[in-house]
Amino acid sequence: MTASTRSVPFVRIALACGLAASTMLTSGCAGRGGGPKDTAYVARDVETLYSEAKRRLDRGNAKLAAALFDEVERQHPYSPWARRAQLMSAFSYYTARDYNKAIQSATRFLSIHPGNKDAPYAYYLIALSYYEQISDVQRDQKITQQARVSLREVVRRFPNTEYAADAKLKLDLVEDHLAGKEMEIGRYYQRSGKVLAAQLRYQNVTKDFQTTSHAPEALYRLVETSLSLGLKEEAVKYAAVLGANYPGTEWYEKAYKLIGKHAPGVSAS
Repeated sequence: MTASTRSVPFVRIALACGLAASTMLTSGCAGRGGGPKDTAYVARDVETLYSEAKRRLDRGNAKLAAALFDEVERQHPYSPWARRAQLMSAFSYYTARDYNKAIQSATRFLSIHPGNKDAPYAYYLIALSYYEQISDVQRDQKITQQARVSLREVVRRFPNTEYAADAKLKLDLVEDHLAGKEMEIGRYYQRSGKVLAAQLRYQNVTKDFQTTSHAPEALYRLVETSLSLGLKEEAVKYAAVLGANYPGTEWYEKAYKLIGKHAPGVSAS
Protein backbone atom coordinates (compact mmCIF):
# COMPACT_ATOMS: atom_id res chain seq x y z
CA MET A 1 0.00 0.00 0.00
CA THR A 2 1.68 3.20 -1.11
CA ALA A 3 0.80 6.85 -1.07
CA SER A 4 0.40 6.73 -4.83
CA THR A 5 -2.49 4.28 -4.59
CA ARG A 6 -4.41 5.91 -1.76
CA SER A 7 -5.73 9.37 -1.19
CA VAL A 8 -4.23 11.18 1.76
CA PRO A 9 -6.59 13.27 3.89
CA PHE A 10 -6.34 17.03 3.82
CA VAL A 11 -4.63 17.87 7.09
CA ARG A 12 -4.38 21.02 9.16
CA ILE A 13 -1.84 22.13 11.71
CA ALA A 14 -3.20 24.67 14.17
CA LEU A 15 -0.09 26.83 14.26
CA ALA A 16 0.03 30.55 14.85
CA CYS A 17 1.66 33.28 12.80
CA GLY A 18 -0.22 32.86 9.57
CA LEU A 19 0.10 29.11 9.00
CA ALA A 20 -3.16 28.72 7.10
CA ALA A 21 -4.62 25.35 6.17
CA SER A 22 -3.77 26.11 2.55
CA THR A 23 -0.13 25.33 3.31
CA MET A 24 -1.02 21.73 4.07
CA LEU A 25 -0.25 19.81 0.90
CA THR A 26 -1.07 16.21 0.15
CA SER A 27 1.56 13.54 -0.22
CA GLY A 28 1.22 13.78 -3.97
CA CYS A 29 3.32 16.93 -3.78
CA ALA A 30 6.57 15.16 -2.96
CA GLY A 31 9.75 17.19 -3.28
CA ARG A 32 10.84 18.07 -6.76
CA GLY A 33 14.22 19.52 -7.50
CA GLY A 34 16.60 21.09 -5.04
CA GLY A 35 17.73 19.42 -1.88
CA PRO A 36 19.46 19.94 1.46
CA LYS A 37 22.52 21.32 -0.33
CA ASP A 38 20.39 24.31 -1.33
CA THR A 39 19.88 25.30 2.29
CA ALA A 40 23.34 26.90 2.20
CA TYR A 41 24.05 26.84 5.90
CA VAL A 42 24.56 30.56 6.27
CA ALA A 43 23.22 32.39 9.28
CA ARG A 44 19.94 34.10 8.46
CA ASP A 45 17.35 35.82 10.60
CA VAL A 46 14.65 33.46 11.78
CA GLU A 47 11.72 35.04 9.96
CA THR A 48 13.50 35.04 6.62
CA LEU A 49 14.58 31.43 7.05
CA TYR A 50 11.12 30.26 8.14
CA SER A 51 9.39 32.15 5.34
CA GLU A 52 11.71 30.61 2.77
CA ALA A 53 10.98 27.13 4.12
CA LYS A 54 7.24 27.77 3.94
CA ARG A 55 7.57 29.17 0.42
CA ARG A 56 9.39 26.02 -0.70
CA LEU A 57 6.69 23.85 0.84
CA ASP A 58 3.94 25.85 -0.86
CA ARG A 59 5.70 25.33 -4.19
CA GLY A 60 5.89 21.56 -3.71
CA ASN A 61 9.58 21.27 -2.84
CA ALA A 62 8.96 19.41 0.40
CA LYS A 63 12.41 17.90 0.70
CA LEU A 64 14.13 21.27 0.64
CA ALA A 65 11.45 22.76 2.89
CA ALA A 66 12.15 20.08 5.52
CA ALA A 67 15.86 20.90 5.43
CA LEU A 68 15.12 24.61 5.82
CA PHE A 69 12.74 24.03 8.72
CA ASP A 70 15.47 21.95 10.36
CA GLU A 71 17.82 24.84 9.81
CA VAL A 72 15.43 27.19 11.65
CA GLU A 73 15.79 25.04 14.75
CA ARG A 74 19.55 24.65 14.31
CA GLN A 75 20.23 28.35 13.92
CA HIS A 76 17.57 29.62 16.34
CA PRO A 77 17.00 26.83 18.90
CA TYR A 78 15.52 29.11 21.57
CA SER A 79 13.20 31.03 19.29
CA PRO A 80 9.42 30.42 19.34
CA TRP A 81 9.85 29.73 15.63
CA ALA A 82 11.91 26.65 16.44
CA ARG A 83 8.88 24.87 17.92
CA ARG A 84 6.78 25.56 14.85
CA ALA A 85 9.63 24.57 12.58
CA GLN A 86 9.95 21.16 14.26
CA LEU A 87 6.41 20.18 13.40
CA MET A 88 6.55 21.72 9.94
CA SER A 89 9.75 19.77 9.32
CA ALA A 90 7.92 16.56 10.24
CA PHE A 91 5.08 17.41 7.89
CA SER A 92 7.48 18.31 5.09
CA TYR A 93 9.29 14.99 5.43
CA TYR A 94 5.92 13.23 5.35
CA THR A 95 4.95 15.13 2.20
CA ALA A 96 8.29 14.16 0.63
CA ARG A 97 7.50 10.53 1.58
CA ASP A 98 10.54 10.30 3.84
CA TYR A 99 8.42 8.63 6.49
CA ASN A 100 11.22 7.61 8.85
CA LYS A 101 12.39 11.20 9.17
CA ALA A 102 8.79 12.37 9.55
CA ILE A 103 8.37 9.98 12.47
CA GLN A 104 11.67 11.08 13.99
CA SER A 105 10.80 14.77 13.72
CA ALA A 106 7.29 14.36 15.11
CA THR A 107 8.59 12.18 17.95
CA ARG A 108 11.21 14.81 18.77
CA PHE A 109 8.52 17.49 18.81
CA LEU A 110 6.47 15.45 21.29
CA SER A 111 9.46 14.75 23.51
CA ILE A 112 10.16 18.48 23.83
CA HIS A 113 6.57 19.78 23.77
CA PRO A 114 4.35 16.95 25.07
CA GLY A 115 1.56 19.25 26.18
CA ASN A 116 1.55 21.53 23.16
CA LYS A 117 -1.78 22.25 21.48
CA ASP A 118 -0.44 20.67 18.30
CA ALA A 119 0.48 17.40 20.01
CA PRO A 120 -2.63 15.65 18.58
CA TYR A 121 -1.45 16.41 15.06
CA ALA A 122 2.07 15.16 15.84
CA TYR A 123 0.66 11.82 17.03
CA TYR A 124 -1.56 11.68 13.96
CA LEU A 125 1.38 12.40 11.67
CA ILE A 126 3.35 9.55 13.20
CA ALA A 127 0.42 7.20 12.64
CA LEU A 128 0.02 8.37 9.04
CA SER A 129 3.72 7.84 8.38
CA TYR A 130 3.44 4.21 9.45
CA TYR A 131 0.16 3.79 7.59
CA GLU A 132 1.65 5.01 4.31
CA GLN A 133 4.28 2.26 4.51
CA ILE A 134 1.88 -0.66 4.79
CA SER A 135 2.93 -3.22 2.22
CA ASP A 136 1.08 -6.10 0.63
CA VAL A 137 -0.16 -8.91 2.82
CA GLN A 138 2.53 -11.33 1.67
CA ARG A 139 5.32 -9.32 3.28
CA ASP A 140 6.35 -8.82 6.90
CA GLN A 141 3.68 -6.91 8.78
CA LYS A 142 5.83 -5.13 11.39
CA ILE A 143 5.03 -1.73 9.90
CA THR A 144 1.33 -2.63 9.83
CA GLN A 145 1.49 -3.49 13.52
CA GLN A 146 3.17 -0.16 14.23
CA ALA A 147 0.48 1.64 12.25
CA ARG A 148 -2.18 -0.16 14.29
CA VAL A 149 -0.56 0.83 17.60
CA SER A 150 -0.09 4.45 16.51
CA LEU A 151 -3.61 4.85 15.14
CA ARG A 152 -5.07 3.39 18.33
CA GLU A 153 -2.97 5.85 20.32
CA VAL A 154 -4.50 8.75 18.42
CA VAL A 155 -8.00 7.44 19.13
CA ARG A 156 -7.22 6.81 22.79
CA ARG A 157 -5.59 10.16 23.50
CA PHE A 158 -7.77 12.42 21.38
CA PRO A 159 -11.14 10.66 20.94
CA ASN A 160 -13.16 13.73 20.00
CA THR A 161 -10.87 15.14 17.33
CA GLU A 162 -10.92 14.95 13.55
CA TYR A 163 -7.68 13.00 13.82
CA ALA A 164 -9.37 10.26 15.84
CA ALA A 165 -12.22 10.08 13.35
CA ASP A 166 -9.82 9.51 10.47
CA ALA A 167 -7.68 7.12 12.53
CA LYS A 168 -10.74 4.93 13.17
CA LEU A 169 -11.39 4.64 9.44
CA LYS A 170 -7.78 3.69 8.78
CA LEU A 171 -7.81 1.16 11.60
CA ASP A 172 -10.46 -0.84 9.75
CA LEU A 173 -8.12 -1.29 6.81
CA VAL A 174 -5.13 -2.03 9.05
CA GLU A 175 -7.08 -4.67 10.97
CA ASP A 176 -8.19 -6.32 7.73
CA HIS A 177 -4.61 -6.31 6.51
CA LEU A 178 -3.30 -8.02 9.65
CA ALA A 179 -6.13 -10.54 9.60
CA GLY A 180 -5.28 -11.32 5.98
CA LYS A 181 -1.70 -12.06 6.98
CA GLU A 182 -2.84 -14.44 9.71
CA MET A 183 -5.09 -16.22 7.23
CA GLU A 184 -2.30 -16.55 4.69
CA ILE A 185 0.01 -18.14 7.27
CA GLY A 186 -2.79 -20.36 8.55
CA ARG A 187 -3.55 -21.65 5.04
CA TYR A 188 0.14 -22.35 4.47
CA TYR A 189 0.38 -24.38 7.69
CA GLN A 190 -2.81 -26.23 6.83
CA ARG A 191 -1.53 -27.17 3.36
CA SER A 192 1.74 -28.30 4.98
CA GLY A 193 -0.08 -30.62 7.38
CA LYS A 194 0.70 -28.47 10.42
CA VAL A 195 -2.90 -28.40 11.51
CA LEU A 196 -2.42 -27.23 15.10
CA ALA A 197 -0.27 -24.32 13.95
CA ALA A 198 -2.91 -23.45 11.37
CA GLN A 199 -5.64 -23.52 14.02
CA LEU A 200 -3.70 -21.06 16.15
CA ARG A 201 -3.64 -18.55 13.29
CA TYR A 202 -7.32 -18.97 12.54
CA GLN A 203 -8.15 -18.57 16.23
CA ASN A 204 -6.15 -15.35 16.29
CA VAL A 205 -8.41 -14.01 13.56
CA THR A 206 -11.63 -14.97 15.34
CA LYS A 207 -10.35 -13.49 18.61
CA ASP A 208 -8.46 -10.35 17.54
CA PHE A 209 -10.05 -9.48 14.19
CA GLN A 210 -13.70 -10.37 14.61
CA THR A 211 -15.03 -7.43 12.62
CA THR A 212 -12.87 -7.99 9.53
CA SER A 213 -13.88 -9.63 6.27
CA HIS A 214 -11.68 -12.63 7.10
CA ALA A 215 -13.63 -13.78 10.18
CA PRO A 216 -16.14 -16.03 8.31
CA GLU A 217 -13.41 -17.91 6.47
CA ALA A 218 -11.40 -18.27 9.69
CA LEU A 219 -14.37 -19.97 11.35
CA TYR A 220 -14.80 -22.26 8.37
CA ARG A 221 -11.11 -23.20 8.45
CA LEU A 222 -11.50 -24.02 12.13
CA VAL A 223 -14.32 -26.38 11.21
CA GLU A 224 -12.03 -28.01 8.63
CA THR A 225 -9.03 -28.35 10.91
CA SER A 226 -11.09 -29.58 13.85
CA LEU A 227 -12.58 -32.34 11.70
CA SER A 228 -9.13 -33.32 10.43
CA LEU A 229 -8.01 -33.68 14.05
CA GLY A 230 -11.06 -35.78 14.89
CA LEU A 231 -12.52 -33.08 17.10
CA LYS A 232 -16.07 -33.31 15.83
CA GLU A 233 -17.72 -31.49 18.72
CA GLU A 234 -15.29 -28.59 18.31
CA ALA A 235 -16.06 -28.50 14.61
CA VAL A 236 -19.78 -28.32 15.34
CA LYS A 237 -19.17 -25.45 17.78
CA TYR A 238 -17.31 -23.43 15.19
CA ALA A 239 -19.98 -24.18 12.59
CA ALA A 240 -22.66 -22.98 15.02
CA VAL A 241 -20.82 -19.70 15.61
CA LEU A 242 -20.41 -19.30 11.87
CA GLY A 243 -24.09 -19.90 11.29
CA ALA A 244 -25.14 -17.49 14.04
CA ASN A 245 -22.98 -14.64 12.82
CA TYR A 246 -22.69 -15.20 9.05
CA PRO A 247 -25.71 -17.31 8.08
CA GLY A 248 -25.90 -16.34 4.43
CA THR A 249 -22.25 -16.70 3.49
CA GLU A 250 -20.60 -19.28 1.28
CA TRP A 251 -18.43 -20.23 4.26
CA TYR A 252 -21.42 -21.28 6.32
CA GLU A 253 -22.84 -23.27 3.45
CA LYS A 254 -19.54 -25.10 3.02
CA ALA A 255 -19.26 -25.70 6.77
CA TYR A 256 -22.82 -27.05 6.88
CA LYS A 257 -21.98 -29.57 4.17
CA LEU A 258 -18.79 -30.63 5.96
CA ILE A 259 -20.60 -31.20 9.23
CA GLY A 260 -23.34 -33.13 7.45
CA LYS A 261 -20.73 -35.35 5.82
CA HIS A 262 -18.23 -35.89 8.64
CA ALA A 263 -20.12 -35.22 11.86
CA PRO A 264 -23.81 -35.99 11.33
CA GLY A 265 -25.81 -36.07 14.52
CA VAL A 266 -22.96 -34.63 16.59
CA SER A 267 -23.91 -31.78 18.90
CA ALA A 268 -21.67 -29.25 20.63
CA SER A 269 -21.13 -30.08 24.28
